[in-house]
This record gives sequence, structure tokens and C-alpha cells, in this order.
Amino acid sequence: MADWDIRPATTADIEPLAEVRAAVMRADLERLGRYDEHRVRQRFRDAFDPAHTWVIEVGGEFAGCVALRPAEDAHWLEHFYLDQRHQGGGIGSGVLSALLARCDAEGTLVRLDVLQGSPARRLYERHGFRVESEDAVDVFMVREVQ
Repeated sequence: MADWDIRPATTADIEPLAEVRAAVMRADLERLGRYDEHRVRQRFRDAFDPAHTWVIEVGGEFAGCVALRPAEDAHWLEHFYLDQRHQGGGIGSGVLSALLARCDAEGTLVRLDVLQGSPARRLYERHGFRVESEDAVDVFMVREVQ
């Protein structure tokens, strides 16, 4: 597995992160007939909160992001995007394991939603997430404290 780290996001990270989101989500959104080149970036910009977001770096270089937003009954895992060049090598699993360990230590369950048919769902299932509900576009998942 490559050498990775996470650091707190800043407002200066918003555009590179929006670009990673657009690239990572393109195939799934196109498959679902929902890809819009402007909207995919703007939805990230509108929801971006650097206080709950980390930038993923691989070998000291920008590689993606992940957010863990506190809510009333859980933390929401959001904006988990890893540049396609770094997928499949265990980095995503390592980042996810580290964040879930924090939530377990706090006694907090974690929720997320993933697009129907996304290969990311397998990653989440390997880490203990189960389907809570779904619709034609999204699969909502939850992970109990371990």
C-alpha cells in the first residue's frame, strides 16, 4: 500500500476537490443518466465544509478527500473521493478504517449514501456497513459501533 496521510481541508482545497469528485463520480452518474458537468462540481461546492473534511495525500501529493459530518444520531461519511490513479491499492480502505476507529472510540454509528451500482459499496460492506434503505439512485447504509 502506498504511503498516505490525511490533513484538515481548507477553503483553498475546494476546486481541486470538486475536480476529483467530478472525475470519480462521472462513470456512475453517466450510467444512471444523471451526469451534468457543472452540477457535479457545484453540488460539492455547496456542501463543502472544511471543518469536517480531510484531504487525502499520497506520497505527499493531493489524492482526494473524505468528510465525516456530525449529525444528531450519527456521523455521516461524505465526499469520499480518491483519485482513480490511487484506487485499488488499499488507500481507501486504510483511510476508512482510521475514520471508523475514531467513531468506534466515540461510540458513534456512521451513515452514508452511495450511488446504485457503485463499486464503492463493496468497500463499505467489507467495513461493516449494511443497507438501511434505497431508492432508484441511492443506497443508504449504516454501520453500528464495533
